[in-house]
Amino acid sequence: MDGPVFLQQPPAVQLSTQDRIRDAAIRCFAAQGISATTMRAIAEAAGVTHGLVQHHFGNKAGLVAAVDNYVLRVFGEALESNPLPVPAPATDNFHSLGGRFSKLIHDHPEVVDYVGHALIEGNNIGAVIFDGLLKISARQRDNFAEAGLTRPDLDPDWAALNPLMLRLGPIMLRSHIARHIDGAFSTPSELQRWDASVTAMIRHGQFKAETAHD
Repeated sequence: MDGPVFLQQPPAVQLSTQDRIRDAAIRCFAAQGISATTMRAIAEAAGVTHGLVQHHFGNKAGLVAAVDNYVLRVFGEALESNPLPVPAPATDNFHSLGGRFSKLIHDHPEVVDYVGHALIEGNNIGAVIFDGLLKISARQRDNFAEAGLTRPDLDPDWAALNPLMLRLGPIMLRSHIARHIDGAFSTPSELQRWDASVTAMIRHGQFKAETAHD
């Protein structure tokens, strides 16, 4: 089965000052955490004055809210842009969510790092994203069960949680994973390798034997 498709990136567009500040905040928050990051540090990373950051966002809470809204939009467009119907064949649909995760890591590494940090810290944005992704995973679990493809002894709660943890684990542990693989984790070849491995593991663990070998 083919892995996720990584298209050539479109030419870079000139970002507005507001977007440059937002992107700098994402990088700083991902690296240091929200509480340890100052507005002045973000201004320096964006190459603007502290006053300009305040002009666009008011205060740190306003900047954090803007970052969270942007991150939710990126994840939503990447993972929910195409609703997941009852799959035909089901395994292709199951694989597609992993492919979307891979493409998200490749296309938006700073956003993914920010979410990984939020998931570890237990921030509100991490909880919102986790709960939203769990709904997608649970919907897939229900689709496969209704199609008679899953094992009869499958625990329904963990049938939704385990695939999600296998997909989110590398987002939280990307820096550690990079020390144990030959290439950078965010390269298309390594992401496709990871996606294929996780998909095979879940399929053989949760699907009936005859389905897992299709």
